[in-house]
Amino acid sequence: MAGVSRSVLNEYELGTKVPNTKRLQQIADALNVDPAELIKPAARPVAVPGRAGAGDEVFLVDDYAKGGGLYHVECPPLLAPSGIVAVEIKGDSMEPVYSEGDLLFYSRATADGVPSEVIGRKVIAQTDDGRVWVKVLKAGTEPGLFHLLSLNPAGRNMHDQRVTWAAPVRLHLPKEFVKRVEA
Repeated sequence: MAGVSRSVLNEYELGTKVPNTKRLQQIADALNVDPAELIKPAARPVAVPGRAGAGDEVFLVDDYAKGGGLYHVECPPLLAPSGIVAVEIKGDSMEPVYSEGDLLFYSRATADGVPSEVIGRKVIAQTDDGRVWVKVLKAGTEPGLFHLLSLNPAGRNMHDQRVTWAAPVRLHLPKEFVKRVEA
């Protein structure tokens, strides 16, 4: 109907070939849609495997990107969705930096461990008791121990903790911009 061969349409769908404006309009007319619908990127879902807090006992339901999590959100345009997950902030213990319902996006370089490049940064970290925290990570007094410092000046700092894994916060998305999607 658009005067385009099946093989060329296949190349467009695979992204190996890009239609020019005239061809895009022909295809849109044949499908009875706006051309913008054909070039709009598909929603890229990111799993939200759990909630994290600065003072609550919070556990992830699925702490790695391979799982389904609590729900899914659209991946923000600045991030590639591969390997990205997000946690939802629980409680108000991180005010004024993060608020309840905000999302923090992160990706882990490895399933376990604390990469040296996360020292001194805001991180999502899991202590050896399974609790998940949003803190600033500092080296502890001995190898293998870490200080988890609160983002809230009145919050509780945790010193010389064993950390199972830590990943830097890559993006903060306030709750009013969160868009849930189907996976």
